[in-house]
Amino acid sequence: MRVSKAGLMVLLAFVVPLTVELRTVLAWFNVELTVLESVLVGLAVIAAIVVWATRPPKDEPSAASQ
Repeated sequence: MRVSKAGLMVLLAFVVPLTVELRTVLAWFNVELTVLESVLVGLAVIAAIVVWATRPPKDEPSAASQ
């Protein structure tokens, strides 16, 4: 993993307020997001973070190749 499990949990905890505030900022520019769209954006961000965190770095060999 690229980050510790605790670090990953903290990073994922920031996604919720970020998603809520994203709706607010976009509303200033007359871009309306529904709650469902916000949830989908949040889930996509969470999925991207989890995929990034669980993939090994390029310079670190994977356990399967050893």
